[in-house]
Amino acid sequence: MIELELDCRGQLCPLPVIELAKRIGDAPIGGLVRIIADDPAAATDIPAWCRMRGQEYAGPGEAEASAPSYLVRRIR
Repeated sequence: MIELELDCRGQLCPLPVIELAKRIGDAPIGGLVRIIADDPAAATDIPAWCRMRGQEYAGPGEAEASAPSYLVRRIR
């Protein structure tokens, strides 16, 4: 179940990751955050951010109007 959705379409690197960092605390521990981002760099930036911050990259989500999405599970 998606607990929080961030629409970062039109934002270039590093803005989607900055938005994720600011807002992940709005999701409960164990909750999924869905980030919609059409910047190709998000495909590497989001998993890398998860590794550095101790969060779980849960894989790609369902595309939203041709924009990819990424799932992050809040661990702490």
